Amino acid sequence: MFGLILIYWVGKYFYQLAEKYSQNKWLYAILGIVVYYAGQAIIGFTIGLVTVFFDISIDWDNKIMMALIGVPAGALSAYLFYIFLEKKWKNEEVKVDSIQDIGKEIED
Repeated sequence: MFGLILIYWVGKYFYQLAEKYSQNKWLYAILGIVVYYAGQAIIGFTIGLVTVFFDISIDWDNKIMMALIGVPAGALSAYLFYIFLEKKWKNEEVKVDSIQDIGKEIED
């Protein structure tokens, strides 16, 4: 249940960010959720490789521990992607007023 609420909030924040910068809202809401799950998958894959190469014993059946590792990893990856998009779109934002003033005489 916590996972569904978290997915809702991730999607909502990406939707609002895309709306703020006039981007495709639903695309970036879904992409934010995909990035959240990709972050969880990457950390799971990394932990799996570490256990194989370094012969570390991890209880893979402990779902609570896996969630305590996966949820922050997914949230961190979604947050970093959010910050990346926000900075990118802020730098690409074109001021509409300045475009309208091209060719006009400068008033003293």
